[in-house]
Amino acid sequence: MCGIAGFVGFNNNLLLKKMLNSIKHRGPDGWGVYADPKNKVSIGNRRLAIIDIKTGQQPIHNENKTMWIVFNGEIYNYQELTEKLKKMGHKFYTKSDTEMIIHAYEEWGEKCLNRFNGMWGLAIFDSKKRELFLSRDRFGVKNIYYYWDGDSFLFASEIKALLQHGLITRIPNNKIIYDYLVHGIVDHTEETFFKGIKRIMPGHCLIVGRNGVKLKKYWDMPKLNKKMTFSSKNDEKCAKKLYELLEDAVRMRLISEVPVGTCLSGGIDSSSIVSIINRLLFSNAGIRNVIGERQKTFSAVYDNEEVDEREYIDEIVKNTGVEKNYVFPSAERLWKEIKKIVYYQDEPFCSTSIYAQWNVMRVASKKVKVLLDGQGADELLAGYLPYCGIFLFDLMKRKNFLSLTKEVALSFDTIMFLLPQYLGKNEKTVILKEVIDQTFLSKYRGIVMELKNKSMADILYDDFVRRSIPQLLRYEDRNSMAFSIEARVPFLDYRIVKYLFSLPVTQKVRDGWTKFVLRNALKGVVPGKIRKRRTKIGFETPEYAWLIQLRHEIRKVFSSKKFGRRKYFNQKNVLREFDEFCKGNLDQSFSRIFWRLLNLEIWFEVFIDR
Repeated sequence: MCGIAGFVGFNNNLLLKKMLNSIKHRGPDGWGVYADPKNKVSIGNRRLAIIDIKTGQQPIHNENKTMWIVFNGEIYNYQELTEKLKKMGHKFYTKSDTEMIIHAYEEWGEKCLNRFNGMWGLAIFDSKKRELFLSRDRFGVKNIYYYWDGDSFLFASEIKALLQHGLITRIPNNKIIYDYLVHGIVDHTEETFFKGIKRIMPGHCLIVGRNGVKLKKYWDMPKLNKKMTFSSKNDEKCAKKLYELLEDAVRMRLISEVPVGTCLSGGIDSSSIVSIINRLLFSNAGIRNVIGERQKTFSAVYDNEEVDEREYIDEIVKNTGVEKNYVFPSAERLWKEIKKIVYYQDEPFCSTSIYAQWNVMRVASKKVKVLLDGQGADELLAGYLPYCGIFLFDLMKRKNFLSLTKEVALSFDTIMFLLPQYLGKNEKTVILKEVIDQTFLSKYRGIVMELKNKSMADILYDDFVRRSIPQLLRYEDRNSMAFSIEARVPFLDYRIVKYLFSLPVTQKVRDGWTKFVLRNALKGVVPGKIRKRRTKIGFETPEYAWLIQLRHEIRKVFSSKKFGRRKYFNQKNVLREFDEFCKGNLDQSFSRIFWRLLNLEIWFEVFIDR
């Protein structure tokens, strides 16, 4: 795990060092650069040493030094591919996955990417072709941002590194700001909050050569199976296959030369990873070397019953005997650190839940260097409760009234929980129109297209590809790397994604249960209290309580002259509605709206006003 940066079209050694220093947190264990003044290409790396600590220093080259690579990420099947490449005649001078990549590219070209199981952002310079090749992994676990003005091309793992180039102007991107304020969505397109700065999208590569810049899609998401098959005939078979894939994905992500720990939220996803690691721990001495005698888990907890998960976390701790490490995020500390978090994130974020993860990473960094967590399972397995409502609407549209009646009966508690949220949607739309400047709303349109009359399968696909997973992965990458932690996500093993996309919708939601196939797969693996838990909190914070607690500080921001001069807000209406919110006259869920206004303003102060 590392941070990478570089440019094409000019020579400037000082700039490259500044870019790398700005992302030193991603790689405090060392740095290296390769520069080709003749071809005007420079690439560099900040290293977080996880694999091949002794000889894996980057940049790394091929046998005759015609190709050079800088790499951010891990390729979990690198040992298997290394042996294959050795048999084909390639000579290695390190034991790293980074060197395997450059030989694989030398052998198979860009098609090598489809052989990798892992996460990556990489850059390879081929001096013979005079080309710079960049690639991002299938789902975008790791990032690459770039700037191209027709002459000069710059890239980096984080936007702040690009901003070290004084000629890149900090202009806000109003289309992205519109989507953020109106739809509450980020990271859904190649455009960023900075006009002119783009991200390479997941599953894409980019080539910088004599003919300019060329983007290519090397991998496509599998098509989602939209069938509704209620037969229980294949339930056991589906569950068995999922468990086998998940166990292997977890095992692969324990490859390390440094200590490994686990995030534990109390939900079924992180609990499954903790439980599987515990099983592997007692059957594999190699795994014990990186885990230790007891697996270390890290959790955010609160003295607030609505979001506190200790009851379920303690159930896993009791069942497995793992070491628990608790951290208690607070509103006061959030306010002290908010500008720092915005700086590390580069772009605004949609809720305070990110702060829980920030705290988990901080406490984990004192004991481990790698963390596994359950990111991605909710979107793959319809884990969020609103999916139950969407599933019922699907049955209604299909006129499958027999199954609908059964599902309504089995989902009654969930329906009663979700109903107020559905009823409050129109009210939120009204408030948004009140607090966002009308001229801005009429002048700009975002990139987001609303999904209308879509099936649950379509919505699951959209959430995975565009609405949910991209932003969650950016949050996790920045939070973990801010504390020099490598985060690994077993549920986003491409084999698991492909398999779950192939299953009928009814393997995800059925009989009033979300994550139907996963619950079946984990029989005898996680405690029944976790496996049969219907409530779903998610990785939440007591956001409403925090905003009320910080209301005086937040109101100062909303009433400031700078806030009033922004073209995005109706300051008078913002203050009026925020006062109503603090009095309890608006639903608690409106906290997300006020958080977006606040977070955008802080982002302006950190990145644009300066």
